[in-house]
Amino acid sequence: VQLQAFGGGLVQAGGSLRLSCAASGSIFRRNVMGWYRQAPGKQREFVASITSGGTTTYADSVKGRFSISRDNAKNTVNLQMNSLIPEDTALYYCNLVSFDTPPRTYWGQGTLVTVSS
Repeated sequence: VQLQAFGGGLVQAGGSLRLSCAASGSIFRRNVMGWYRQAPGKQREFVASITSGGTTTYADSVKGRFSISRDNAKNTVNLQMNSLIPEDTALYYCNLVSFDTPPRTYWGQGTLVTVSS
């Protein structure tokens, strides 16, 4: 399984960006796709996830500002980021956890989001 993420960039505080991630390969139908981020000097942290059934989870820091969605037919996941703040600046990573036996975790390459004040 390969994950390719794109959509990062530079935006002013208060602006919006949309990240997308496409998964390819043999993907177990029951899975969770999501986004993590890593800011300079900090550990990677969870941002949002969505199951193949559509259940979403968000980090408290992004609730009400970010929205995650997916297209199961295309194996894509999107992250709509609104009201961006400088603290959202980070390398964003796409993630997929498949619930086969054994469960497997895949990571995409990071895409950089920079929010200027």
